[in-house]
Amino acid sequence: MSQVTFRRAGLAAVALASVFVLSACAPGKTPVEHFAGLPPASEDADAPETPGTDQAAPIAQWLEQGGKIAVTTFGSSTCPAYGTGIEVVEPRGVGNTIEMSVRKWDGVCTMDLVPHTTVFWTPMNIATYEDLTVLVEGQEVTVPAK
Repeated sequence: MSQVTFRRAGLAAVALASVFVLSACAPGKTPVEHFAGLPPASEDADAPETPGTDQAAPIAQWLEQGGKIAVTTFGSSTCPAYGTGIEVVEPRGVGNTIEMSVRKWDGVCTMDLVPHTTVFWTPMNIATYEDLTVLVEGQEVTVPAK
């Protein structure tokens, strides 16, 4: 192989690696993280209160000045209900609505009710200056505008 062929192959490899690096940094539809419990209190959000054992409504809030969205669901500690992805249902100016898909479990789970939080990057076509509607398994949560 000639030196030109190696150079082209090297440039192609760098270009391909750049695509992977840039796509990993861009806000996406998959969670940034999920964990047991409520999100940590932040300077720009009131800490959500844990509902009583008879309530299981999700909680949503902005994190990091609106750069991320935390959605807390309540369910079994052994089979936690957590977000697996979000889709923009209505972009800013039209409804500012997202829907979170939730992990489904088969099998035996404990009958306790504990919080589990999923964090997502805020999608590019969602605005923090409008109220945000979050849909989670048929339930609707409103996050006030910042």
